[in-house]
Amino acid sequence: MAGEFGVELREQLASARRALEQARTDGDEDGVEAYRGRIAALRRIADQHGIELPGGAAEEGPRV
Repeated sequence: MAGEFGVELREQLASARRALEQARTDGDEDGVEAYRGRIAALRRIADQHGIELPGGAAEEGPRV
């Protein structure tokens, strides 16, 4: 079950990253902030459960 949870978190993270890039491309500042928040929340959940996620916080930094 923990393996499935990790897979789901990674899928959610990948989806949020795609949406973040699209918001950046569209110049949607509100969307950028929302998806950065989503990514941060997914990272917190992963940390709480000892699940390692790819990438790092630097990649989600401000680039609007």
